[in-house]
Amino acid sequence: MAEVTTNYPKAGRPKVSTRIDMTPMVDLAFLLITFFMLTTTFSKPKTMQLNMPENAKSTQKVAASRTTILVLGENDQVYYYPGTGHPEVSQTDFSAGGIRKVIMQKLRTVAKGPIFIIKAMDGSRYGNMVDIPDEMNLTGAQTYSMVDVSEADLQLIEKYRQKK
Repeated sequence: MAEVTTNYPKAGRPKVSTRIDMTPMVDLAFLLITFFMLTTTFSKPKTMQLNMPENAKSTQKVAASRTTILVLGENDQVYYYPGTGHPEVSQTDFSAGGIRKVIMQKLRTVAKGPIFIIKAMDGSRYGNMVDIPDEMNLTGAQTYSMVDVSEADLQLIEKYRQKK
């Protein structure tokens, strides 16, 4: 492990030199690193469960009074309107006081629980399509669906933009 060599010079005090062999220390360090790497539990990726219908072309009737349509637009904008009568379009964004506040308000005001229909325009970002289910999960919204945007939705949004 350690070795002491003595060199006696011809004149004066004897010089003592120490040499420490670090090989066992390095071996021990690598053994410990290997042990902790093999025994550590790695964090598992957290995913959100998404329930898909059995028949992809199935349609289900929903109460229009419970429905809110969210249309994801350009520049992180979200247009939303109720599913009843003559809808009045409103606009918000993905900030904490934006779409999350709208979802929370609908959760408080709709008696049997709101139904959200999410649609994405051509100019919306992929990140927004990922963020909106996260917002639904964070707020506790149970019922939502992702569908294609219709021509009627685009016309409503265009009318809203012209008024603005």
